Amino acid sequence: MNEATPPTTGISSALPEVAALLKALAERDAKLAASEAKLAAIHTEQTALQSEHTRLWRAYQQLKEELALMKRRIFVATAERVDTTALQLEFTELVAKLDKLAGILPDESGEDAGIGDGDTTKGKKRKKTKPKGRRDLAEADLPEVRVEIPDELFEQLVAEGKAEPIGFEESSKLAYERGGFRRLVTARVKYRATNAQGVVEIETAAVPQELLKRCLAAPSLLAHVATNKFCDGLPLYRQQDILARAGAPLDRGTMSRWMEQLGASFGATIIEAARKDALDNAFCIMTDATGFSIQPGRFEDAKHKKRRPCRKGHYFVQIADRDHVFFEFTDRHTTKNVRAMFKGFDGYIQADASSVYNALFRPARPDDPDDDGCIRTEVGCWSHVRRKYWEAALARQSVAREALVRIGKIFELDAGFRKGNPPSKVKKLRQTHLRPLVDEFLEFARAEFGKVKDERGSLRSALGYTTRQEEALKAFLDDGRLRLDNNLSENALRKVVRIRDAALFAGSDDHAESAGHLLSMIASARLHDLDPERYLSEVIRVLPHWPRERYLELAPKYWGATRARLNADQLAAPLGVIDVPDRVEVTLTAGSDPTE
Repeated sequence: MNEATPPTTGISSALPEVAALLKALAERDAKLAASEAKLAAIHTEQTALQSEHTRLWRAYQQLKEELALMKRRIFVATAERVDTTALQLEFTELVAKLDKLAGILPDESGEDAGIGDGDTTKGKKRKKTKPKGRRDLAEADLPEVRVEIPDELFEQLVAEGKAEPIGFEESSKLAYERGGFRRLVTARVKYRATNAQGVVEIETAAVPQELLKRCLAAPSLLAHVATNKFCDGLPLYRQQDILARAGAPLDRGTMSRWMEQLGASFGATIIEAARKDALDNAFCIMTDATGFSIQPGRFEDAKHKKRRPCRKGHYFVQIADRDHVFFEFTDRHTTKNVRAMFKGFDGYIQADASSVYNALFRPARPDDPDDDGCIRTEVGCWSHVRRKYWEAALARQSVAREALVRIGKIFELDAGFRKGNPPSKVKKLRQTHLRPLVDEFLEFARAEFGKVKDERGSLRSALGYTTRQEEALKAFLDDGRLRLDNNLSENALRKVVRIRDAALFAGSDDHAESAGHLLSMIASARLHDLDPERYLSEVIRVLPHWPRERYLELAPKYWGATRARLNADQLAAPLGVIDVPDRVEVTLTAGSDPTE
């Protein structure tokens, strides 16, 4: 055997072992691959579970926020109260930064620029006046009923000459007497006369002109019922009980017809003239809307006799400067109805961010038949912005609390600017001191919205609202007559809510429209410090005699000047002739400040 040839016996004997080892290695690799696949599946499932857990946790937190907000609205006062002291302590550096950014400096007169006339102390709270005892009723313009209280023992001594009265010690209480109803007798004089042919004729004085023909109620009662319902929120079924106890039973159906006819009469005369005046001359119209249930007909059709549920209509309120207030009823809360209400108006409109108002601010389109070509500028509401951050702050969102501090500083400074300053100076102060704060707040909102735009919750809602409304929120800086908020229109809608809560629904669209006209008359009267009941009573007397082209003179804005030119004795009479004075051109003052 050649020594150079390697032995093959040992290698051959080892081949089976190697094959076994390779097989075992392959099986181990297969098991390892299966384990890795299983581990990958477990990891994928774990990732999916983690993602689901995160989603559920966010949903849980959102529901928790909504539950906390709902509990607060139900069981706690609904006012958006915030502990400003705690917020300022929490954001001390931010408050100092905002003060520096606003740059509040003394103006040319030496007073602080943010303070109105007569108040030279910045940042100090006004001291509460100390109570001075019970009110002196002797200063009130009220009829007096005097009751003298003698003492029996001393009266006997006076009779015996042992004492004498030397005066009285007087005090006053506020009393009430039911005025009651009166039966107004219209006595038309009858005349007997002989004509040229010698025939005796009997004639009676003509029936005096009335707003509601052949109506049982005099103007004073119509005004009383309307004021009770639309000013004080007393529904007709309650008035029916009150009138019955007072000895003058009236059916609520009868009173309902009176109110419908009265509202329709005002709508076609005074309200129409005042609305035209507002659309032609107003500087800014504030608006908002709320729902109102309308009772449909009793049955859908005579065959099936199915009762239909109440359907929902809407009241839009419009406050035109400091001149007029209108409550417009519409069957639906739609863009079409909104455009019809503001058709022909050119100016500022302050409203919330509801989509129905968007069409008012779009550029003119020649192909749109409903486009009136007017240019309207949207003014945002900072109260709506603040409310959304307040809701987010209930969930202990630090960003929301910081936003409240920033918005609070804007409100605080603007309140000082508006106090005693003319609009031109207010605009100057806003441009100098508020614009930097507004710009920084909007930049802050944009940056924070980028962090949470993919998350659900109240914070994203608040930040998204702010970023979408940037231009509208900055609009108040352009004119000192504009307000930061739309609270005036929201407060005006409380009258509708009060009636809705008491009466539940309106009988028909016509009833709801007439109710809107009466609400408009009363709200406008209160806007100009008129007694609503007296104003309605006098206008009901005067309106049948007034020329059609001069109805605007009877609107609450001009009623004081018109009333001064009327014959006082004729106006005081419950019925009879009213002499119409000569026309005097009214002074139109558009764009007055609603808070002055």
